This record gives sequence, C-alpha cells and structure tokens, in this order.
Amino acid sequence: MYVIVGLGNPGRQYENTRHNVGFDVIDILSKNNNIEVKKIKHKALIGEGRIGNEKVILVKPQTYMNLSGQSVLDIYKYYKVNPENIIVIYDDIDLNVGRIRIRKKGSAGTHNGMRSIIYNLQFDNFPRIRIGVSKPEKGQDLASFVLSKFKKEEIEPLNETLNRAASAIEAIIKEGIDLSMNKYNG
Repeated sequence: MYVIVGLGNPGRQYENTRHNVGFDVIDILSKNNNIEVKKIKHKALIGEGRIGNEKVILVKPQTYMNLSGQSVLDIYKYYKVNPENIIVIYDDIDLNVGRIRIRKKGSAGTHNGMRSIIYNLQFDNFPRIRIGVSKPEKGQDLASFVLSKFKKEEIEPLNETLNRAASAIEAIIKEGIDLSMNKYNG
C-alpha cells in the first residue's frame, strides 16, 4: 500500500496558489485513477483506490501547511505503512516553474510543511516530489509569494509539470522509484 500526500492549504482562497501544487497533483491522480478524495479522516481529505495493482490512499491534509505532519503521523500510525511507501508532493522555490525533482529521502530544507512531517514522523526516509514554483522577486515577502497565484505565462508549463509529477508517482508505484527518478528527474 502507498500513501500519497499532497501538501497545501485548505480553503478557496488558497486554490491555484504556489503553495498548493501538492493538492493539485492529488487532484490529477484522483481524476486519472477514478479515486474520489472526499472522505474526512486523519485531519485530511482522503480517497482510497488502486493505481496499477497497488492499493493507494490519496491525502490532502486539512491542518494547514505548517501542521501537515499531524495528519501524516495519524495516517502512518493507523495504516502501519512502510516509510518508503509514503510519497509527499510539495512546492519548491529553489526549482523554476516547469521542473520537478524526485528524491528517496532527505531533509525538509526551508519547507515548513516538510519540517512538520519529519518532526512528527521522526524519520525522513520517504520519497518526495518537489515541484518548482520559482523564487520570489528581490524584496518580495516569501509567505505572500508562495500564497500567490501563478503568472499567466507560468500556467502552461505548470500544468505540464503537475501532470508529469502525477505520471512520476504512478511510475514509482508501478516500476519503482529508481526508474521513476531516471525518467523524470533532469
């Protein structure tokens, strides 16, 4: 079984913002695999279904970004899933729009949602997919930047990236993380 966690903030005002790209990828996976993500459980919206031959749980924590780890910890304890089978998708300001980066494990960097997850789980050896949202302009407040919507010219490359990220997750589940990294990183 795989638990796929997309990070974001609940509420209409956060839809289509840079910080919510994790939610956006969950929506694509939901649509492509006919998995409804509407059950409220473990402080999250979740949906259970299959990708390939594997059972999956799609997760959109409803705790707000900085407390995402509370929801992920509840799910981890309840389903007793292997750390290697928890996949987290989140925004990364160090990658330009149009880029994704898949890693098997690692630190949280400057991302508060990932900090919360690693702090709550007490381990960091789970796969993650970082989605590029670019850096704020010089002097622009980071919080207001990640909560802003994408520029018109970023929408097309962003949509391609979100779909590539969803395909990368499906590849991790069906073919393994190494093949997915070889195919989608770069």
